[in-house]
Amino acid sequence: MIINALGGLENPNAGPTGGPSATSRDLVVDGRALDDARASGLTAVNVTLGYVMGDFPPYEHTLDEIAVWDDLIAAHPENLLKVRTADDIRRADRDGRVGVIYGLQNAVQTGDDPARVTTLAKLGVRVVQLTYNPANQLGSGCMDPSDGGLTPSGRDIVDALNEQRLMVDLSHSGERTCLDAIAHSTRPVSINHTGCRALTDLPRNKSDAELRQVAERGGFVGIYFMPFLTPSGHATAEDVVAHLVHAVNVCGEDHVGIGTDGAVTAIDDLDAYRVRLAEEVAERARTGSGATGEAPDTLPFVPELTGPGQFHRLARLLAREGWSDDRIAKVMGANFLAFADRTWPA
Repeated sequence: MIINALGGLENPNAGPTGGPSATSRDLVVDGRALDDARASGLTAVNVTLGYVMGDFPPYEHTLDEIAVWDDLIAAHPENLLKVRTADDIRRADRDGRVGVIYGLQNAVQTGDDPARVTTLAKLGVRVVQLTYNPANQLGSGCMDPSDGGLTPSGRDIVDALNEQRLMVDLSHSGERTCLDAIAHSTRPVSINHTGCRALTDLPRNKSDAELRQVAERGGFVGIYFMPFLTPSGHATAEDVVAHLVHAVNVCGEDHVGIGTDGAVTAIDDLDAYRVRLAEEVAERARTGSGATGEAPDTLPFVPELTGPGQFHRLARLLAREGWSDDRIAKVMGANFLAFADRTWPA
């Protein structure tokens, strides 16, 4: 199985660049995107829906985007399957479909009302990231200089997520908020898309202490295909391998996977894409939602790991590193599935 702990299904050539500034109504999930996803061997992907940033009412916008994805999956039953349980991922694998996991990249939409977590769970949300880059009412994002830690509201929301058996995702969080949430949660937690700060000291990457504590409590860490993997911002496939190797050395081979933070379909016209990307980077900087390491000339993907062959290409590189077939299978999807078995309701 190939399970992407954070990614996309859109065709970026037929819509916006993707990412948190795009809404689900903007993204184009067309025949090419679906064909590419299936050709890649993708079994399931955690897609970002709902409020992340921008001028939307967070909770209402999230409910609207859930409805958009429900309609999209209903329109493509032969290709897509909504994932509520770990067994749904297994069913997608048997059926040759792509499992769609509903995930949030900001929990600001919960407000101070844990009951909203129950509503989101009933609607099929299965992954809830506590913060994006800035702080919210729950805690500090990685770009909050105060690194204030998990708030009382944050503890209440983590309790509600535990009760509903949803994944508590600590990607983008500040270090103190991350460590506080790991300690407070009664269930294993995840960092679904990150890099290793020991290799590249940028805020979006996680320290060894964060990685280790997630693993020690039975959690999951996904490594992304992002510019933050290298100080230059021009990440290569070898950088992805290096961060995976480090994460496995810190966490053990049973707790690491991939969370690419990108779609499967490759960009056709990079020149036009760079124009749109520069506008998005500028807007993120203006609103305080960007992260150190973003720049107009740093592509938010690894050029060598794009298109339908990206996952198999990575597997070959890991084999060249001397990894066994069993370890590669764990990192490409089996570890996320095992974590889902431990976390989600049956």
